[in-house]
Order: sequence, then structure tokens, then C-alpha cells
Amino acid sequence: NRSDHSIACSHRLAGCGPMITSRSLTDLHEIVRNKAQAHIVACSEEGIDLLVTCTYRDSEEQDRLYAIGRTKPGSKVTNAKGGQSFHNYRIAYDVVPLRNGKPVWKTTGEEGKLWQRVGELGEALGLEWAGRWKGRLREFPHFQFTGGHPLAYFQGGGKL
Repeated sequence: NRSDHSIACSHRLAGCGPMITSRSLTDLHEIVRNKAQAHIVACSEEGIDLLVTCTYRDSEEQDRLYAIGRTKPGSKVTNAKGGQSFHNYRIAYDVVPLRNGKPVWKTTGEEGKLWQRVGELGEALGLEWAGRWKGRLREFPHFQFTGGHPLAYFQGGGKL
């Protein structure tokens, strides 16, 4: 039942099935779901509320996002095509901290300190935080757990 999945985005294009971006932790691999839940609790214990903005994303939705800033209007939002994002394998999620119920997207100054703490708490649980990435699209909201496996492992059908 799709209503159980807190779908953030579902589109239908002519001749195609729905494209899906989920915000539900239940759509994550069990190991990653447990780490995400622990991350949310760790942040909450420090007075930081997190909003989950994305968990699983299908390849069609990933391709739609990849087109933004390339063949569609807007600024680039991802460097990953369908099948090239860890979201496609249910092992990544995105969050945003809330302050007074409002999302904090700014990543400098006091807001940057908040993001640093969110990142540190995720890393303490064994998650990789994309806020530390160098030379790639740095993504403060993005956390993933790959079990040390490269993307090619999952593309080839590998599992956690």
C-alpha cells in the first residue's frame, strides 16, 4: 500500500510508470534504517530535530534529477544518473535539521556549526557524511552506509 510509504514525489509520464522518491525510513535497507533511526535519536538527544527528506529514489527519478541543470532548467542538484546513486540501492538518506520547525539549509556561520554536529553524530554511527566530500558535489544533507563497498558492487547486484 503506497500510502504507508510517505511518498514525497510520484509522477506519471506518458508511457512510464510512477517515479518515486520516498521519505520513509522503512524503504531503507534494514542496516541503514537502524543507523538512520539511531542518528535521529542521537541528534534529538542534543536538541536537534531532523527532517528526513529522501530515502529510496528509483532510477527514473534519479534521471529526472540529473537532467536539472543539464537538459532541464535549474541548477545542478546531483552528479548521479539513475543507478549511480546510493539512494537507488536503499542505503542512503538525506536529512535537514530544523530550527523552530523550519529547515536550516544554510551551511555557514551558526547554521554551519549545526550541520557539522549533525554530520559528526552520523559519522559516530559509522555513516559516511557527504558534507565531508572533496572534489565531488558536497551534500550536507546526505548520509550513506555502504559496508565499505564501492558503487560498482551494488550496480552488480551486491547486497549489504
